[in-house]
Amino acid sequence: MAFDSGSVSFRLFALPRSLGPEVVEAFARHAAPPIETLASEPIHGWVGARHLLDRNLTEEACVIGGHLHAAFLRAERKIPESLLRAHCRLEEDVELRARGATLLPRAVRAEIRERVREALLPTMPPTLTGMPVVIDFRNDLLLAAAMSDRQVDLLSPYFRETVGVMPVLLTADTAALKRRRVNANDLEPANYSPDPAVEPAAETHLGMDFLTWLWFFWESGGGVLRRPGGGQAGVMLEGPLTFFREGEGAHEAVLRKGAPLNSREAGTALCCGKKLKRARLVVAEGDRVWSATVDADFGFRGLKLPKGEQADPAGRFQERMLLIETYWSLFFELFDRFLDARTEPRRWAETVGSMREWAKRRAGA
Repeated sequence: MAFDSGSVSFRLFALPRSLGPEVVEAFARHAAPPIETLASEPIHGWVGARHLLDRNLTEEACVIGGHLHAAFLRAERKIPESLLRAHCRLEEDVELRARGATLLPRAVRAEIRERVREALLPTMPPTLTGMPVVIDFRNDLLLAAAMSDRQVDLLSPYFRETVGVMPVLLTADTAALKRRRVNANDLEPANYSPDPAVEPAAETHLGMDFLTWLWFFWESGGGVLRRPGGGQAGVMLEGPLTFFREGEGAHEAVLRKGAPLNSREAGTALCCGKKLKRARLVVAEGDRVWSATVDADFGFRGLKLPKGEQADPAGRFQERMLLIETYWSLFFELFDRFLDARTEPRRWAETVGSMREWAKRRAGA
């Protein structure tokens, strides 16, 4: 999903140094090759945000206000597995008749498969996948629709090759280090279960700690976030809810449909030592409402933005980027508040005690 329309899924990367509009020249030098050059090996590179064949990487086309908008293209030829198996079977039947045999050795079947693959691959149409990206020059951030580890591993080194800096994925751990100089490894694992038989996890999972705390913050304090500038915003969580805990029994539990936040099953999950791994975070500021599914690794999925007012494409894009910034900045304000509590031993001990009582009430214990 691109950043200029519809809902948006993205992760944030910190940039070690500031970039400016001139970086578009580096993107142009690392543009994806023409699709006509695609052979058996995949090709990749940058394209414009308008479509996946847009190789017009210029400042006029890609830079809008304080942002660069582009996409990372990967193009390859793929053979549908069912088609490959059918052609292999045809070739195997021919080979069986020629040998007067009923079975073929495994090595022969492997050779037939490779031969068929090499013959079919050039005839397959290109398969194109695009990963929208935005460089936020003002905040020194890269926003990218890299929602899986594999996509992050593909994007990050190519971005470094393009502009000379390695983007740092903002997870709970890296964000804590960047924003508050907090090393998650220095924190003792938190245990929110009121059951004394439940032992804390072996390692600190700061993202799940935060999401679970955020649920408690919303329910116990009314979900009102007073902002530094004097304004305020409302926050709330919605299902589906994903809980996780390493150890014996079911590691992951998903509650969906109905009212999972109010269910006894949610309280039971907390009492068993599970923590919130994924939920839908709704933010309201005045009459504007944002909502997205947020992961413990700080991925934002399906972010729905308030309705905008701008009609022209450039104005609409800039307006949407400001709305996206409002959401992630509110999210990190909440995270900062969590870190402030997490790093003060006495305050955190009180918070954990309150959360255990909260979990007990939710489970009906």
